[in-house]
Amino acid sequence: MSDSTVSRRRAIALAGVGVAGIAGAAAVGGALVRGEVADDDHAGAALGAIAFTGEHQAGIVTPAQDRLHFVAFDVITKDRERLVAMLKDWTAAAARMTAGRDAGEIGAVDGIPEAPPDDTGEALGLPPSGLTITVGFGPTLFRDADGKDRFGIAAKRPPALDDLPHFPGDVLDASLSGGDLCVQACANDPQVAVHAIRNLARIGMGVVSVRWSQLGFGRTSSTSRTQATPRNLFGFKDGTANLKLEEADLLKQHLWVQPGDGPEWMTGGSYLVTRKIRMIVETWDRTSLAEQESIVGRHKGSGAPLGMAQEYDEPDVKALPVASHVRLAHPDLNDGARLLRRGYNFVDGSDGLGRLNAGLFFMAYQRDPRKQFVPVQRNLSRHDDMNEYLKPMSQALFACPPGVSGPDDFWGRSLFS
Repeated sequence: MSDSTVSRRRAIALAGVGVAGIAGAAAVGGALVRGEVADDDHAGAALGAIAFTGEHQAGIVTPAQDRLHFVAFDVITKDRERLVAMLKDWTAAAARMTAGRDAGEIGAVDGIPEAPPDDTGEALGLPPSGLTITVGFGPTLFRDADGKDRFGIAAKRPPALDDLPHFPGDVLDASLSGGDLCVQACANDPQVAVHAIRNLARIGMGVVSVRWSQLGFGRTSSTSRTQATPRNLFGFKDGTANLKLEEADLLKQHLWVQPGDGPEWMTGGSYLVTRKIRMIVETWDRTSLAEQESIVGRHKGSGAPLGMAQEYDEPDVKALPVASHVRLAHPDLNDGARLLRRGYNFVDGSDGLGRLNAGLFFMAYQRDPRKQFVPVQRNLSRHDDMNEYLKPMSQALFACPPGVSGPDDFWGRSLFS
């Protein structure tokens, strides 16, 4: 199957949305060069394609989709050229999949019967579903655990990609933390997201191996003013004060790496912190409504700060409970630090004692974790009353480079040049 051929998936998607949907898809297409979804056609955006190329990687300020498949990889080859070749192959495959095509040029069913297909096929017949694929590089890609510079890039490690500290209350599982590379696949169909990760893992066989992965559902923040604020598994609206894609000045200040911040290859990129946080929901569910609201600092129904009437009313920090989550995370108590949060709920079965293994897969993008995530998390981990109901299980940090400019570009090109 050539890139110029309209795929079965795209044809089915357009047929399914009808004339109005096609018009909406065209409107979405006008926004694709910016890596954003048009504000005026939510249905078309949910089904349609989001541009893969642009100044920044899609999947950061893109209006948050409903489903996540996140994976961290270890690089198992010592061959720099094999790693670079895989990143080129990944980039080409991601461009195809985000456009609604198969991962490979031939596809799942058009190859010769005697050879394995170059696409796994479980997304045949499905629309693009707003799929975005975002890649990041971990600290150990630059120097491994033994301090070895495997790929000759140690001198290009950004100062902001500093190892995250241990925070009070953390009970981290090393097997669920860190990683040389990460891939974040977000979509409005879980099978589309899983298909993307599965095919990148297949392409990377022999070069990378999966270190850990996480499925997520029900976004726990909004990254656009066009989105309603969702709720987390504690039942509270989450992400009311999040950075939004429409706030260009704030994004420049808090999200995108600027010239002079570090090595040039990261200019236009962002740093991603992930934390898997188990929520002790059974204990929380036995806590009174008044206490829940005091711990969070917001009314459970409306999402308004305590003492206020509307969700987006600015909190009176001095009037909030001293150890409330909203107060301790507020920029006024953290030297103005703000994050772009993009987390998801998870339920990974039960723990064998009748308790749900459920919680928040926290993801936050920022310009410099040393000045943003780290001081905010230190404040929360030391003083937040919510800690009684939380068990942090994993932690990772990745440098997500700027967007890909076109078919001759690939993830990490300037890093490895």
